[in-house]
Amino acid sequence: MGSIMMCAQTKSSFEFQFPEKKNGPFNKLDVALTLGSTGVGIDLASPVTDFMQVRAGFSYMPKFEYKMNFPIEVGEGTREEQQSKFERLSGMLEQFTGHAVDDNVDMIGEPTFHNFKLLVDFFPLEDKRWHLTAGFYVGSSSIGKAYNTTEDMPSLFAVTMYNSMYDKIKECYEQDLPLVESMGLYVSDDLMNSLNYYGRMGITMGQKEDGSNYRMEPDKNSMVSAKMKVNRFRPYLGFGYGNSMMKTNGKYYISFDCGVMLWGGTPSILTHDGTDLAKDVKNVPGKVGDYVDLAKKFKVFPVVEVRIARRLF
Repeated sequence: MGSIMMCAQTKSSFEFQFPEKKNGPFNKLDVALTLGSTGVGIDLASPVTDFMQVRAGFSYMPKFEYKMNFPIEVGEGTREEQQSKFERLSGMLEQFTGHAVDDNVDMIGEPTFHNFKLLVDFFPLEDKRWHLTAGFYVGSSSIGKAYNTTEDMPSLFAVTMYNSMYDKIKECYEQDLPLVESMGLYVSDDLMNSLNYYGRMGITMGQKEDGSNYRMEPDKNSMVSAKMKVNRFRPYLGFGYGNSMMKTNGKYYISFDCGVMLWGGTPSILTHDGTDLAKDVKNVPGKVGDYVDLAKKFKVFPVVEVRIARRLF
């Protein structure tokens, strides 16, 4: 009977008393908050060997807005000549639409930057506080956008209406078709000459490679917009330093990372009509030109990040 009881006790101990796992891959797990040039985020990290750990997480850039201003211009000529033409045409358009037409359009820019990441940290030195990192980020190809404000939609609608009228009158004149068929109303030479004097309306954004002006016009919804695009897959290389935070019994850690995200060379800045401001247009004016010039300089994205981690087990 004693032997049976001893066997039962031995079997019970075998079933419920597991040995503690101290070595081997994924025997520890850290959860961390991150803050830096990639925005704010969260990640998980776990060792694979004594000199390597894997990190996976997500980060995003909080939404903020900045305003840009564009002048609406008409036809060709000096700035003063275009301003004079605009003043005369805007008065006519206001009579037709009932809305005052502004000679400037405000656009709102905002980031749309978010990334999933998978990184591997290597600890090649005896001092395990230093690490080298390789891996990749994956996210939306669009990392920023700009669009017109709601207050400027009446002005852009007036521009769309005028350009549509311009195209219709010119088509009827060239094909000798009546402008209003039911009335037999044709376009006169004087009207066509006057229309050619004014030209089309739009937002001048610089010069094309052939030297002609690139003028952005509203789309069919009377909107103007642009997006900054890079590769969706973005390799990363960097290094970092980390250490246990004082008086935390080894549960909290802080580390700093510095590196580059390879996003495929110069970003594309595509307007709604498909024109790339970074590659197809030069001498972009005003604050927009400053942003375009800055984007051209960043062939890679600099990553500077602080990471505060807590060990779960």
